[in-house]
Amino acid sequence: MQPAETGRCPTCKRWGGVREHAGDGATVLPDPQRLRGPCVEGPWHGSLRGPRNACGQWVCWLQDGHAPAPDKDA
Repeated sequence: MQPAETGRCPTCKRWGGVREHAGDGATVLPDPQRLRGPCVEGPWHGSLRGPRNACGQWVCWLQDGHAPAPDKDA
């Protein structure tokens, strides 16, 4: 899987596509088979957005409670 760049739609809280966070807690991995997802309640609401799309109302998905808890043994 190709990691998504920070500030792009797949790393935004408002993106409704399929993604997961990598084990490092700082990397977002969009599903390579479904790279486009709808904007949800953002400026592009309802339109499909891909991994290169961005906007001025980006909200970090990982800082919204989706990041894994830090490993206490690390």
